[in-house]
Amino acid sequence: MEIVYVYTKKRAEFGRQCNFTDRSAELHVDIVPDPSLAENFVERNPVDSGIQCVQEMSEHEVNTERFETGSRGINHTEGGWPKDVNPQEVEQVTRYRKKVEKDEMYVNTIQQLGTVMEHCIKQNNAIDIYEEYFDSVLLDEVEESPSAKTINVFRDPNEMKRTATHISWFPDGPRKLAVAYCNLEFQGSSPDTSMDSYIWDVENPNKPEMTLKPVSPLVCVEYNPKDSHVLLGGCYNGQIAYWDVRKGSQPVEMSPIEHSHRDPAYKVMWIQSKTGTECFSSSSDGQVLWWDIRKMGEPTEKLILDPTKKQDMSKAQGAMSLEYETTMPTKFMVGSEQGTVIACNRKAKTPAEKIVAVYPGHLGPVYSLQRNPFFPKNFLSVGDWKARIWSEDIRESSIMWTKQYQSYLTDGCWSPIRPSVFFITKMDGTLDVWDIIFKQNDPTLSLQVCDEPLHSLRVQDQGRLVACGSHTGTTTLLELSDSLYTMQRNEKNLVTAMFERETRREKILDTRHREMKLKERAKSSADGGKDKEEEEEPALDEEDLYTKAESEFWSIINQEKKNIEKKKDAEMDKADAGKQSPIPEDEEQEQA
Repeated sequence: MEIVYVYTKKRAEFGRQCNFTDRSAELHVDIVPDPSLAENFVERNPVDSGIQCVQEMSEHEVNTERFETGSRGINHTEGGWPKDVNPQEVEQVTRYRKKVEKDEMYVNTIQQLGTVMEHCIKQNNAIDIYEEYFDSVLLDEVEESPSAKTINVFRDPNEMKRTATHISWFPDGPRKLAVAYCNLEFQGSSPDTSMDSYIWDVENPNKPEMTLKPVSPLVCVEYNPKDSHVLLGGCYNGQIAYWDVRKGSQPVEMSPIEHSHRDPAYKVMWIQSKTGTECFSSSSDGQVLWWDIRKMGEPTEKLILDPTKKQDMSKAQGAMSLEYETTMPTKFMVGSEQGTVIACNRKAKTPAEKIVAVYPGHLGPVYSLQRNPFFPKNFLSVGDWKARIWSEDIRESSIMWTKQYQSYLTDGCWSPIRPSVFFITKMDGTLDVWDIIFKQNDPTLSLQVCDEPLHSLRVQDQGRLVACGSHTGTTTLLELSDSLYTMQRNEKNLVTAMFERETRREKILDTRHREMKLKERAKSSADGGKDKEEEEEPALDEEDLYTKAESEFWSIINQEKKNIEKKKDAEMDKADAGKQSPIPEDEEQEQA
């Protein structure tokens, strides 16, 4: 049975305050007891009920509104001047200042402030507030195991998710990062897919700080190290654009489509220059183009990545990665789609001489290429299922390499603080941290960042924060433990010795490999003069030659070790013979 009582009120009384009055009680409904209902229940006797002498609480859940912050610019104009004085006119300003300086009130105020300021200066001179009292005290270093923790996660705000293809850190501290979003699958994007990329505030993952609106999705984006307001971007349609965040979300200027790349611009980098406006870009169309953002009408210079050095566009290798070190302003390196690493020199006299060397790197595209910040002669390349460390002096093979991974590698980079540490991202969503001093066969730390492929990686300049971009546009910000971004004792010397040792080993193996190749050629030419009926001995292929050369190398090393041990034994025998008992005097006289 439902009990309903309707309270009526006139329209004119809506919104008025309630006036309460005392009156006698009214009976609206009277429900008579029904004894037949008691037959459905059993009397409980005695009744036990537990009570506590605390206030009863009820549990509630509430969902608060998300707090969103925004940043807005403000224009400041100089004020405080009289109406008849124009602050832009130097003469009027100078005249007014002289007038104020002659005023007695101004002179008295300055004198009063001068005594206070003099007191503060004397205090500062008496006490050194920056003095370190415990410099000489050595801290007990506790060795902690390498680890990393997730600080923030930045997700693509759009419904149709895109890949976070490139990340760039704000040059003036770890406050912001720019992320380029693009769907790299051929014809994988629908017409409704957003083309925006974003600048994120590290502390606010809820909403991007700024949106970059290109005409084509951005494949890569880079902050200008000399001017943190300027960003450079490479688009999916091959155009190069740059933004000034002070001027809004639209690009300030773009390269014309007829003078741009024919394929997606996979990498853009700023060049060390006096103006801070020069940059260059690479693409899978096989070209490297140099630009000046003050004049984006056409590239200032062009290089075709033809390994035959004939500048033939039909034989050009598509570029997937670029490497540029500011300490070597004329040199740069390109990682190609064919797996080779091409070393170039921009200031060569002819285009053919610009391609200096070609390193046979990987079985697939080279997705990442970077010189070691402390040892520029050694560089890291990431592609196929291995990461390799190279030396400029050896072009035939790398000096060190990682184990063969089960999943494909997508990106990698060196630590800016520690010369022995580098990072690798993989298709299975893991981030591997390698410390070649600590381990050479396995990563020091392997971290499952997400359950989808990771495509981009960038370490902040202080070495503490790492940002990883995934296939669905999720950018994960990680903080490393102290041991992974603090320089270890004597680390530089150890890494130098390791690189030199491995370079020397590869040189010996390479020399031995060439000798064996010459012997094989001589043998095959000698066998060619024999009778055709005689079966020629099959020539060894390249892998067999390498294994044979390596086995001979180790046999030579073992032989040298045995020789050294024999010499030590002979010296020990001589020393033992010298320690024998002396001859008696009578025997000495007889012998004489």
